[in-house]
Amino acid sequence: MAEAGKGVTAGKLASNMQKKLTRAQEKVLQKLGKADETKDAAFEESVTNFNKQMAEGTKLQKDLRTYLAAVKAMHDSSRRLQECLADMYEPEWYGKEEVDSIAEDTDLLWIDFHQKLVDQALISMDTYLGQFPDIKARIAKRDRKLVDFDSARHHVASIQKSKKKDEVKLAKQVALLEKAAPVWAQGMISAHHVAQTNLSRNQAEDELGKAQKVFDEINVDLQEELPALWNSRVGFYVNTFQSVGSLSEKFHREMGKLNQSLNEVMTKLEEQNKDKPDINHSITQQDPSIPKSESQGFRCEPPVPRPPRSLPDIMDTSCSQEDKTDSAEAPGAESNSLPAAKAEESPVATSNGSTEEVEMPPGFVFKVKAMHDYIANDADELEMKSGDTVLVVSYDNPDEQDDGWLMGMLEANWIKSKGLAPKGVFPENFTQKL
Repeated sequence: MAEAGKGVTAGKLASNMQKKLTRAQEKVLQKLGKADETKDAAFEESVTNFNKQMAEGTKLQKDLRTYLAAVKAMHDSSRRLQECLADMYEPEWYGKEEVDSIAEDTDLLWIDFHQKLVDQALISMDTYLGQFPDIKARIAKRDRKLVDFDSARHHVASIQKSKKKDEVKLAKQVALLEKAAPVWAQGMISAHHVAQTNLSRNQAEDELGKAQKVFDEINVDLQEELPALWNSRVGFYVNTFQSVGSLSEKFHREMGKLNQSLNEVMTKLEEQNKDKPDINHSITQQDPSIPKSESQGFRCEPPVPRPPRSLPDIMDTSCSQEDKTDSAEAPGAESNSLPAAKAEESPVATSNGSTEEVEMPPGFVFKVKAMHDYIANDADELEMKSGDTVLVVSYDNPDEQDDGWLMGMLEANWIKSKGLAPKGVFPENFTQKL
C-alpha cells in the first residue's frame, strides 16, 4: 500500500512537472510569435480594475488602522490629563464631584468611540478585503488554464497539419509493400497506419475538449464576478466614510458638551477664588497673634503684595504708641507706581532745634518713616533702622520697579552728602508714609 501511494504521488508530481514544462514551452512560442495567444480585452480590463481596487482597499485599510491607533493614543493622553486634573483638584474646591464625573464620562466616551469605529468600519473593511485573495488566486488559475487550452488547441492543429504528410508517406510505404508483400498484407499495413493517425488525433481532441471545459468554467464565473466586484466599491466606500463621519460627529458633539461643562466649573472656581481674601496679604484685627488692645483702629503693617522680588517677613508686629498715632493718621494704601516730582524744599530740623528749608533730591516723591529695622540683603537695597526717615524717589527706569518695593535714601545721608548719598530699594511694608 505504501509503495502504491508513493507511486501515485510520484505520478502526480511527474504530471505536474509535465504541465509546467508544456506551459513554459507554450509561453515561449507565444512570445516568439510562433503560436497565437487567446486574448480577451474585456476580461483584461476587468483584471486591471481588480488590481486597482485591491490596491486602493489595502491602502484604505492601512490608513483606517492608523486612524484608530491615533484615536487610541488620544484616548490615552486624554485619560492621563484627566487623571492629572483629578489629582491636583483639591476636595474643598468648587465642583470637585462634577470634575470627577466629567473625567469618567470623557473616558467612557473615548472607549465607545473607538469600539464603534472598529465594529462599523474596520471589521467591514477587513471583510471587504477578505474576498480579494481568493479571486486573485482564481485569476491566476484561469491564466494557467488558458495556456493549457492554447497548447491543446495548437497540438490538435499540429496533428491535422501533419495528417497530409503522413498520408503521402503512407502511400509511398504501400507502394513499396506492394512489391514485397502479398496483397492481403498490404491492406493490414495501410489500416494500421490509419488507426495510429486517428488515435493520436482523437487523443489530442479529447485533451483539447477537457482543457476548454476547465477554462470555460473558471472564465465564465470571473467574467460575472469581476465587474460586480468593481461596481460594489462605490457603495462600500460610501458606507465606510459615512460610518466614520457620523461616529466622529457624534463623538465631538458629546465631547464638546463635556468640555463646556468643565469650562463652566473652572469659571465658577475662578470667580469664587477672587472673592476670598488672601491671609498672607494683611494682618487684620481678627488675627489671634495680635493683642486686641494693639489692633483696634489701625494696622501695624500695610498689605504685603506678591512682587517678583521676595519681600522679607516682618517678625516684630508690635507697635509703639507713637506708631499707633501715626498709623491712625496715615492715609490708605498708596499705588506702587511713583510719579516723578520736581525737586522741592522741605523744612528739616537741625541739631540746634531750628528748622531750615532743605532742597529735596531729584525725583523726590514723598517721605516715609521706617517702622521696623531692615537689613539689606543685596547691594542695591537700602538698610534702615526703625524711626529713620526715608526720602522716596522715582526709579530711573520704571520697568525695573518691583511691586511692594520703593526707591529712596536716608534723609540724614541726603542732608549730609546730597548727591553722594547712597540710595537703594526697600520693602514698602516696613515703612509708613509721612
